[in-house]
Amino acid sequence: MANEELLALSSVEMRRRIGTKEISPVELLEASLQRIKKINPAVNAVTAMCVDRARREAKAAETAVRRGEELPLLHGLPTGIKDLEETKDLLTTYGSPLYRDFVPAYDNVMVDRVRAAGAIVVGKTNVPEFGAGSNSRNPVWGATGNPFNPMLNPGGSSGGSAVALATDMLPVCTGSDTGGSLRNPASFCGIVGFRPSPGMVAVERRAMGWTPISVLGPMGRSVADVSLLFATQIGQHDTDPLSFPLDSMAYAEPWPVDLGSLRVAYTEDYGGAPVEKGIRKTFREKIKAMKHLFRRLDKVEVDYGGADRCFDVIRAVSFLSRYQDLYTNNRKMLGPNIVANYELGAKLTLADFAWAHAEQTRIFRRFQEIYKDYDIVIGPTVGVTPFPWKQLYLDTIDGKKLNNYYHWMATKYFVTLTSNPAVSLPCGLDHKKMPFGLQVIGRFRGDGEVLGAAHAMETAFKAIPGLARPLPNMAKLHKPTAALKSIVTHPPKLNAKVARGPAPGAL
Repeated sequence: MANEELLALSSVEMRRRIGTKEISPVELLEASLQRIKKINPAVNAVTAMCVDRARREAKAAETAVRRGEELPLLHGLPTGIKDLEETKDLLTTYGSPLYRDFVPAYDNVMVDRVRAAGAIVVGKTNVPEFGAGSNSRNPVWGATGNPFNPMLNPGGSSGGSAVALATDMLPVCTGSDTGGSLRNPASFCGIVGFRPSPGMVAVERRAMGWTPISVLGPMGRSVADVSLLFATQIGQHDTDPLSFPLDSMAYAEPWPVDLGSLRVAYTEDYGGAPVEKGIRKTFREKIKAMKHLFRRLDKVEVDYGGADRCFDVIRAVSFLSRYQDLYTNNRKMLGPNIVANYELGAKLTLADFAWAHAEQTRIFRRFQEIYKDYDIVIGPTVGVTPFPWKQLYLDTIDGKKLNNYYHWMATKYFVTLTSNPAVSLPCGLDHKKMPFGLQVIGRFRGDGEVLGAAHAMETAFKAIPGLARPLPNMAKLHKPTAALKSIVTHPPKLNAKVARGPAPGAL
């Protein structure tokens, strides 16, 4: 089988063929390494790599298959880990010059579980500095380019993972999400990103353990791929007070859902999020094309109250809890997004904090009222088309000034405040011929249901013009894009010594 044909397979199909000995883990790894060597210079998605270790693990995985051993869910699948997650003996920079030489002596909980499931970690994927912002560029590794146009933003903060998946460099990649860090890059790059309910995937690095704003989750080229990875990530762990026991195998495949029975609500702007005119027009066209699939498809009004201010406060408080020491002692080494978030938090009062949590509770309760009449809610994942990566963030939409550097992400952080699980599902192209993502939001704790609905929609979309997942033109990505690394100011030392203990203040 040619490498291109092999790498285009879903991770589910790759894993099946490994189990039937139709392909070998060694063959698959070498194909991925060749693709990375060929394509990564044009998009800069994969950063630090551990090739020798990956080759040893692939050979061991192949031996296990030959011996007829019981194989775990991700056995032999090449994997990328977002560079906010600690990986044993593999450079973990968080996109920050402060950690350009940090090599952990441990895997964090999620990475440990993915490895235990048989995944072969090939390398790390690029992020914004400390994951702050939705443009995957930082002074350590440079910028990541969109696979449909490398001069455009791939989204963030899981941008490197999204690009690695979209270009078939790696079949399995991890992500995380606060205000849209899984969903935004999935939308911009034409892949699937899933923000699960808080507590489904244990997060040991969340500084405020009882605050559910940040989650870890899976990404993939299909909903089935996402489900396979998700099943290996979930479950209780003593480092996360929000986590709880789960039957992982119950989520290994998408649940069966009959689209014809679904009552679907839709919204263009989630009750006030900024959405540009072109995206509104695109969304209306998509709604018209898919309307016949459901039992009902009705436009609803969403009352998000003071969601913008609420998210500002809750996000800023989380930055205060993480970065006080770094801001005090190394402020000049921090990027503008980290500084802006910290300084916003430093101005807040206890009254602001109390109001924000009470407002989030009110937002949550109002949003759940929708599910008395509907099974899922859909809307645009992102309110804008991808913009140049050289532009750190958007400050206006349709000529209207935005509140701050992440306000253009409101279509996602409004949903974050509800804690409802949400999938960004590829849904054709937008008005600029770039990938368009449809946000599919399930009921409270309805992770299996929303993944099942998204899978059924994905299957139906393949037969509807303009709704199927778009694919990048790989032939245009064979040329290196030197400009992507132009913002690097502190290149990492790839032979750095292993550090002991956690990186202080890491996201």
